[in-house]
Amino acid sequence: MLSTDALAVSLRNGEQITMHEEAVAANQSNWDDRADIHVRSEMYDIDGFLSDPTTISSVVENDLSVLSPYLPESGIRNLSLLHLQCHIGTDTISWARLGAVDVHGLDFSPNSLRHAQQIAKADGHVITWVQGDARTASTLIDKRFDVVVTSAGTIVWLPDLTNWAQSIHDLLEPGGLFMIRDDHPILGAMAFEPWEISDDYLSGGGTRTYEDSGSYTDNTGPEITHVTNHEWRHDLSEVFGALSAAGLKIESLLELPCMDWPAFPDLEPCSRGWTLPESAPRIPLNFAIVARRPKLGSN
Repeated sequence: MLSTDALAVSLRNGEQITMHEEAVAANQSNWDDRADIHVRSEMYDIDGFLSDPTTISSVVENDLSVLSPYLPESGIRNLSLLHLQCHIGTDTISWARLGAVDVHGLDFSPNSLRHAQQIAKADGHVITWVQGDARTASTLIDKRFDVVVTSAGTIVWLPDLTNWAQSIHDLLEPGGLFMIRDDHPILGAMAFEPWEISDDYLSGGGTRTYEDSGSYTDNTGPEITHVTNHEWRHDLSEVFGALSAAGLKIESLLELPCMDWPAFPDLEPCSRGWTLPESAPRIPLNFAIVARRPKLGSN
């Protein structure tokens, strides 16, 4: 029988889990709304993407620059790939265009996946789309991959990273690679408005909830009606620690001076997306981690 203190902790943990799942459900509704806007936006430029089958999204170009040193000479070609939190699928399709095989894309938003399926069909690529939470992806997909990737605005939408990291480990073939590249958590601490700290940088501060009817594109199309957003801060030590604890070997940790979207007015265009002017203090805008599932019998 649980002691009174243990029962209280159990109830609090259960209440927290319920609150987290309610928050994730609200986020899903928000991203269902965003998908209709993004598929019509100039930023995603779906017509342009489909008109040139050699086009690779800028996000995947940046991801590949991080991942390439750890790939075989043939690159991603003929390697199976899972893209977590794939949204409307243009990045997922880009990996297929680069030669990845048995490509899967997972996202929690069914409306995003509806658009992804339509875009992939128009592009002539057969991709397996899976609706679900990245934290439990290994319970939804009954196979392993040579490469698992996620990038550009992903883990802030996950309440915790322990199950996420374990799921990634379980989805990788022994020797397989995982790559994450995302907004640097210091930007969240500054609310994307340098140079004043206005929010947590360190993990564990709870849920950050706010209302926002806009998006990071030009907001073409219908309004976002589900305006409540819930985010969770994950500092680099938490991301690194979760992947390591899941049994993955960290190959590299990078802090990068460029990012994929103009998150605040000070940024200037660059070959990798957006960066700060030379006169600004040098701070990281992105981070990237490459990790590997050890081969059987290796240390």
